Amino acid sequence: MSSDPASRPAGFASMPRAEFAFPGPLRDRLVAAILDGSKTSTTTLVVDYEHEGEPLPEVGSRSVVIDSDERPVAIIEVTEVRVVPLAQVDLAHVVDEGEGDTSVAQWRAGHEEFWHSEEMRAALEDPEFTVDDATPVVLQRFRLVTDLRPAQ
Repeated sequence: MSSDPASRPAGFASMPRAEFAFPGPLRDRLVAAILDGSKTSTTTLVVDYEHEGEPLPEVGSRSVVIDSDERPVAIIEVTEVRVVPLAQVDLAHVVDEGEGDTSVAQWRAGHEEFWHSEEMRAALEDPEFTVDDATPVVLQRFRLVTDLRPAQ
């Protein structure tokens, strides 16, 4: 992994975008965790993909991580994809999300707060949206391929 512009993959600007949360402090924390290697998994609602008309991620696919200022900062590659009911999210996945959660209950509380937020409900165009144990989620594992930030 290199931040040398000469080593950046050609065509990275045309890769799909990976946007974690919404621009702001949460995205900033998640992007920092990806860049420092502590975040190697993420959870997305299946309904989010359906609403956006996007296919579910596939192993081997790469995307460009976008920061809160809409700058490309990294390229990640999907290494595993599982679709499970929310109740089946396991502790290993939770820990690998790199957000400091030490239990599935703690992780779920934080994620439910996000998924039930006005911002998320507006994005899904459903002011009453809620999740429950049966809500299907996409569990992704990924690896950091390239740090796109300019060398310091």
